[in-house]
Amino acid sequence: MKIEKIHIEKEKRVIIISDIHASLDLFKRLLNKVNYTPNDYLIINGDMCEKGEDSLEVVEYVRTLCNYSTNVHVTKGNCDVLFRYVENGDQSILPYIEKRKKSILNDMLAVHHKSLNDFGNLELLAQYYRQHFKETLTWLEQLPHAIETDQFIVVHAGIENKEDWQQTDETFALQAKAFFEKNHQADKMVIVGHWPVVNYKAKQRTSHLPLFDWDKKITAIDGGNRIKEDGQLNALIIQGNTYTSYYVDDLTDEVIIRKDHFDTTGRVGTVTYPYYEMETIQQEQYFTLCDNINLQQQQWIKNEYLQNVDGKSICIHGISTTFLSVQKSEKVWLLDHSTDGYILIKNSIGEIGWIPRDCVF
Repeated sequence: MKIEKIHIEKEKRVIIISDIHASLDLFKRLLNKVNYTPNDYLIINGDMCEKGEDSLEVVEYVRTLCNYSTNVHVTKGNCDVLFRYVENGDQSILPYIEKRKKSILNDMLAVHHKSLNDFGNLELLAQYYRQHFKETLTWLEQLPHAIETDQFIVVHAGIENKEDWQQTDETFALQAKAFFEKNHQADKMVIVGHWPVVNYKAKQRTSHLPLFDWDKKITAIDGGNRIKEDGQLNALIIQGNTYTSYYVDDLTDEVIIRKDHFDTTGRVGTVTYPYYEMETIQQEQYFTLCDNINLQQQQWIKNEYLQNVDGKSICIHGISTTFLSVQKSEKVWLLDHSTDGYILIKNSIGEIGWIPRDCVF
């Protein structure tokens, strides 16, 4: 595992952003929202590309930031090294390129008006990428797996739970699942992306805001951008011993609340990936109380999100089971207003949940 050690000047801010996923506009908006300047330390924690529209553009923009300021540092994520599969002759990359049009590998083909059909084998494809994008690919490959300071460690997915954490296997560093639920033996905070934080919130109010576990010394900041329909791009800001966060998202359906509503149910939670199988307990007019079989937890799920599949009750995808209070004149963003009785919203502090339709319509 390649580790870059940096010294942070105490009076300066550290801005950490993870999982940009080819969202150049969101990335620029977030930098503007936090008033980023070259005097700040900026750490980009992997997965600059894939899933969004601007994979190659984001990578080149980050390279420009690095050239402009020595305070910019970047780690690699699993999505940033896909060229390896081409270079190593791994045939599985071909259906990936064919299916995932929003990919840095397709962006690089498009620059010279090429497609997979122009190459007879992976060696010819690899030659094309090396010929036209060698500098970019070399830059991506030489990025460290982790950045270590006196106060914290930044790594895309996580570190292994052993005393000599520096010997973490690269696959674990780039692809570890659900690291927030694991442990480590480093003597400082470990800051990760990779795994959307909402996946940890089965028993909490639904949001994509960063999660902090001060006892285990783990911070997770992946806001599910381009992974979740209501996801966001988070920025974690560290100044001294203070941790704060900001976010931006793509939501545009903004409405004003017409009347106060105070939730008396106290229902919170989230149907999280990949735990969608339910056992129905009690169906009401708008929601059904279910036992989430894998989580062993009861959740109130909107009736429209439940389907019978092969004799099993399935929630069709991850969804909030949180109920929110709202105030008249409050600004919120609509996520789903096609359901009966209640609508799904995101409020100004990033909470996602259900409110009665007549609060808006």
